[in-house]
Order: sequence, then C-alpha cells, then structure tokens
Amino acid sequence: MTAIIVTGGKQYKVAEGDTLFIEKLPVQAGDNVTFDQVLAILDGDKATFGTPVVEGAKVEASVEKNGKGKKIRVLKYKPKEGYKRTQGHRQPYTKVTIGKIIAG
Repeated sequence: MTAIIVTGGKQYKVAEGDTLFIEKLPVQAGDNVTFDQVLAILDGDKATFGTPVVEGAKVEASVEKNGKGKKIRVLKYKPKEGYKRTQGHRQPYTKVTIGKIIAG
C-alpha cells in the first residue's frame, strides 16, 4: 500500500518502511509524527483519491533525526564592475521513517 502525502509544501509518494528527508519539522528525534494531508491511497488495483484530501486517512511516521544538508555555494558576479559575493547555505531537514498507512 502506498500513499501520496503533503508536507512542507511538497508531495511525497510513500510506502511502509520508506525513509524520507523532508522539510524541517518542530519535533525531536525519536518522536512520532502523523501526516493527515493524504491526497491519495493506492492499494494494488484499488485507488482512492481525495477532494482535496482523503477523509480519515493518515500516515504515521517516526522521526530519526534532524540535520542539515550539504553546503551549497551561491555566487553573485557582475563582469567589469569588480563585484563578487559568495554565500553558503545548508538546508535543514528532518529524516523520518514511515510506519503505518491508515486508509480511514
């Protein structure tokens, strides 16, 4: 059974046991989190789609850790003006493992 959930403004297709890196959530490592915005549930040949969400459906997950991604370098440059600026960025994330999909 798989489900399509929304979190952090993005959509993810998840199955039980999957590990995801999602936008940072305000929870600690070891806590459980429930995603109640389920857009669709796919179970073999049977598919249930919500308008916009499936009523009573939710996905339970456990938080493994919070962290930061790899550093990216952002460079601004204007030729012939002697202007150059460098900036770094590390996107925070939450690593979750999907536990159970409840179809409602």
